[in-house]
Amino acid sequence: MSDSGETPDEPVTVVVADDQSAVREGLVLLLGTLAGITVAGQAADGNAAVDLVASTRPQVVLMDLNMPGCDGVTATARITAEHPDTRVVVLTTYADDESIIGALQAGALGYLTKDATRAEIGRAIQAAAAGQAVLDPGVQRRLLSAAAARPAAAPAASAPTGSAAGPASGGASGEDDLTPREAEVLRLIAAGQSNREIARTLFVSEATVKTHVNRIFAKTGSRDRVQAMRYAYTHGYADPN
Repeated sequence: MSDSGETPDEPVTVVVADDQSAVREGLVLLLGTLAGITVAGQAADGNAAVDLVASTRPQVVLMDLNMPGCDGVTATARITAEHPDTRVVVLTTYADDESIIGALQAGALGYLTKDATRAEIGRAIQAAAAGQAVLDPGVQRRLLSAAAARPAAAPAASAPTGSAAGPASGGASGEDDLTPREAEVLRLIAAGQSNREIARTLFVSEATVKTHVNRIFAKTGSRDRVQAMRYAYTHGYADPN
């Protein structure tokens, strides 16, 4: 599964799921103007989206949340469970904590609101196809705020503030402790940086960053960048400012 930012040789195939026909058709037209993306089909509800994914095997689903019958969160959970090679990017009007957390827990790899620009939607789709998470900046702020207010995060945050390996003194086993460099990379992942951006920030090669990311995934039990972000928020690594 690629974690690089390289553009694939073949177009990324996308299914658009939205119950509002005008919005859905508009998104199909918009995606048709983006290089490197092709629309494999469109669905008016969650059940239709799941069926369409089964028949077309797209790389990405652009998923609305509020749909009749099978909603977007339920459809996302089914798709990620039944078709793990297909990534889900949520594109919705809603940016409340319940919608965001529900979608991410269901397996969505990206989360955008419907005021996202054409370029932002295109980048999120390409990133998801490469296995990278893209979250709307407002969504990231809400997650950080929710994590900072969560009482369960307090023990992890009680580590010395000067320590880069924040939760190491919180009782984690030694083999699971992040090194100072891994902790820094995790903070940058939580800030939404890609591997390429992290490499520039830390003045290291992208291959080195990828090695750190893989070790972080293994140590934190994260399947992807979204899960690593959640780990960072709940274990005191992410900067809430």
